[in-house]
Amino acid sequence: MLRKISILAVLLPILILTACKTPKEAAEDTQNIQQESTDTVEESQVTDEVVVEEEGEINSYFTGLPCTKEQQQHRPLAVMLNNIKEGCPQSGTAQASLIYECPVEGRITRLMGIFEDYENVEKIGSIRSCRDYFVFFANEYDCIYCHFGQATPYVGDYLNSDGVDNISGAVSGIERPATNTFYRVTERKAPHNVYINIDGLLTDIEKFGYRTTIREDYTPKFNFIKDGEDPYKDEQSATVLYPGGKETGKANGFSKVQSRFEYNPEDHRYYRFQYGDKHIDELTGEQLAFDNVVFQYCYGEVRDNHDYLAFGCHGDNGYKVQVFTQGKMKEGTWVRTLDEVPASYLDADGNPIPLTPGKTWVCIIWNDYAEDVVIE
Repeated sequence: MLRKISILAVLLPILILTACKTPKEAAEDTQNIQQESTDTVEESQVTDEVVVEEEGEINSYFTGLPCTKEQQQHRPLAVMLNNIKEGCPQSGTAQASLIYECPVEGRITRLMGIFEDYENVEKIGSIRSCRDYFVFFANEYDCIYCHFGQATPYVGDYLNSDGVDNISGAVSGIERPATNTFYRVTERKAPHNVYINIDGLLTDIEKFGYRTTIREDYTPKFNFIKDGEDPYKDEQSATVLYPGGKETGKANGFSKVQSRFEYNPEDHRYYRFQYGDKHIDELTGEQLAFDNVVFQYCYGEVRDNHDYLAFGCHGDNGYKVQVFTQGKMKEGTWVRTLDEVPASYLDADGNPIPLTPGKTWVCIIWNDYAEDVVIE
């Protein structure tokens, strides 16, 4: 409307003048003015398009890969995944943007997958129980947190509080269970047969009134390498990674599952192995592969005679971090000062350590067992 008024303001005095001219002259003048006005509008429209293009590429906070604004602002889902041999292979792991692997009681590991586009994953599971340190790691990404069971003495109050947007099965210790989310399959034995029904999950998220967009003050955890940069060119080669060492049966958690990553220089990805074989996704039948692997060293302790563990997920204690990407390793330290702020990975000069855009696997290394780690 404003643009039309402006054009009329220009036309009016000229039309008055053209009234004194011959009909032919007036028609020619009016045609010229209308053409100039149209040109002005078209130039304005072109300018508007250029401004939109200059906003730049939108990338995922979690992978650094191009996405839409809506996808970037979509709140992710953190899911506890079974990693005992009887519960493998898992389903949906290939579609996780990140996977955390942490030691648990029995000195094996449990996984937590972080999914951005979880609505379109055919099947996720099998689902296992929560430990408080997994919740703290999930909070780094502003996740809705999904699990089936928990170590109630250590995390029950937190899960039932407003501090966690919690999706849990109807188990003891949970005050508000998600009654639509989970189902059991018949081809596996309990407790290794619980999976997520995506439609039911969405129903429960809506029922609980959980936010589905990432919070406005969210601080992205990762920095990603930009095109043309090569910050790892002078770093140490690292092509085979053993977070628990090469021997089996050690008490570090990773050893018993025989966790290993091998770098493939053809596609620049780290391929995952465990239990003496390729680690595959049941849905695809393909081996899991990641663009980055992170070893984050943390303080750990045994809580009780059930071997429940605790890990320090916050602090500025100079604990080591090793980032592996493109067949190289960059070392530094990590710091996390607040629960709602993710940990930062910093090099020796205090600068953020960049990752290759893509998927990342994070191993939480119990610092007492740091000497077990083997890097080749």
